[in-house]
Amino acid sequence: MTTPWPPRRTARRPLAPRVAAPREPADPARIGRRVVRRRAKGMDAAAVAAALEDARFDARQNSRHEDLVDNARGRAELAEWERIDQLLAAAPTDADYDPDTDDVVQAELATEAATAADREAELREAARVAARADELQALRELGTLEQTEPRDGDEAARDELTRRAGGYVQADIDAWLGRALAAHRGHYADPAAREAAAGLLPQPVLAHAALLSALTRLVPAAAPGELAVTARLAAADPEATADLAALLTRAHSAR
Repeated sequence: MTTPWPPRRTARRPLAPRVAAPREPADPARIGRRVVRRRAKGMDAAAVAAALEDARFDARQNSRHEDLVDNARGRAELAEWERIDQLLAAAPTDADYDPDTDDVVQAELATEAATAADREAELREAARVAARADELQALRELGTLEQTEPRDGDEAARDELTRRAGGYVQADIDAWLGRALAAHRGHYADPAAREAAAGLLPQPVLAHAALLSALTRLVPAAAPGELAVTARLAAADPEATADLAALLTRAHSAR
């Protein structure tokens, strides 16, 4: 038995490469404040006052050098020494500085923790959308997309596939979503999901779903192939398609 040459290969696009999450840019001012707080921990008012004088001296020296005038970290360190000096001035005589009991520090830490949690949630959601986009891409290439039930968040996966394609409209994905929306399949069985879709899907998909719904009510026995033209109409002129869907809906209601 001979092997055909060249050997057959299944044409399949590779999945989109994963991109590492961008690192948060360094904040010199925040670094400066943290350095001061570490140094000041356990200092009494006299020690903090001495450190403040040193910081003021450094600031005066830096002001003489053009490349050090706009020094965000230096300004932040000086401002933090001044704040801690004022804090201890209002505290009991024998008080030492403790960032763990500093309301300003604790508020900053709480804000940073909340921001980090939000960022982590955004990254998890982006990863979930990318994974679903990979899955939909594989299903469309296997020819089994139409048998797939849409899920919550597939609108974002659709946008991700369009982004990967450089803005090119994913006609098969749009047609699948339009048919699912019209038939109330998958998560579109929930009226809230259908209502939300109006703000998540582009107008051609919504017009396609509306026209399909109207035609299905008028001609319940219509075969899927007979309704395939609705997707092309919606893509060509979504506004006119939506108007036609509204007209057909009124005609059905008047029966």
